[in-house]
Amino acid sequence: MTSISVWGCGSVNGRLRVAVLGALATSVLVLGGCSSDGGDGRGGAGGGRPEVVASTNVWGSVVSAVAGPDADVTSIVTDPAADPHSYESSPADAAAVIDADLVVFNGGGYDEFVEKILAGDPGKPTVEAVALLPDSASDPSTDPASDPASESAPESAERDEHSHGDGHDHGHDHGSVNEHVWYDVATAGAVADRVATELGTLDPANADGYRERAATFRAQLGAINAITTRIATEHPGARVVQTEPIAHYLLLRAGLTDVTPPEFSNGVENETDPPPAAIAATRDLLTSHTVRALVWNTQTQDRVTEDMRAVATGAGVPVVEVTETLPAGDDYIAWLTANATSLETALAQ
Repeated sequence: MTSISVWGCGSVNGRLRVAVLGALATSVLVLGGCSSDGGDGRGGAGGGRPEVVASTNVWGSVVSAVAGPDADVTSIVTDPAADPHSYESSPADAAAVIDADLVVFNGGGYDEFVEKILAGDPGKPTVEAVALLPDSASDPSTDPASDPASESAPESAERDEHSHGDGHDHGHDHGSVNEHVWYDVATAGAVADRVATELGTLDPANADGYRERAATFRAQLGAINAITTRIATEHPGARVVQTEPIAHYLLLRAGLTDVTPPEFSNGVENETDPPPAAIAATRDLLTSHTVRALVWNTQTQDRVTEDMRAVATGAGVPVVEVTETLPAGDDYIAWLTANATSLETALAQ
């Protein structure tokens, strides 16, 4: 492993910052991006607006809704064709994370590249979405945050610590949790609330604005919750299959039953060929009209998933397209609303 140190100081107080560059084989340490609070009490880099880095543009959109005009937000994974599971960070990505005042990421092993970078800066303020997943998420009907317009954060959010210095133990066994938590509206609302709290600490002068925008975002989530509630009422327990368990929480809140053979979805997600028996079983679910829809991840297209879409289309089974990152021009509310609406439309056919 190569380690390079560059020294320099040009700030008022001479405080050195440590930036860890690179990932995996090469680690570059840069000491020298100095900062000052500028005498105005704000905690942003250089005494200006707080700088927030999000692992993907999905979480970046949530952060932007809270940050408004008072903080700068940068997302690392923005390409609609990119797979955050396997994304490899660049030195520039690492520098952005280390230099940020706040880092917002998914966790649960989904955007592991961020966790690797943060390992070199354990005191960094962070918001980890998986840690805010309500304990009752497996049964939304018992979840006090089922109404995302509620101003109260999930109990699990209160247990979470914002710093990675606690070894990532936030009361959840991440290995048993579906990590695609951005499809859960209660978790998105909890992330917005936590971001508002963190930004309010960094930037007390604008704390009220952050809280107000988080409340507005949470209220907007209520419209998405209304769609899934309507689906649960009109199509209780309807059976669907997924090429990958991406929309797990959307389906859960809609009261639907995912009957995808685990060997099939695990194979696709792990980028290996599912066993022939699992492929045959999934095809049979579609051709026999045992399921009402195929939920298809457009960002993981290979021979197996494209064939499954063709089977669904040939059998007259509606296909609901989902993604892991935001399409260009969309924000979180518009994107998840469109996903929920597409699911409702498919089930109505």
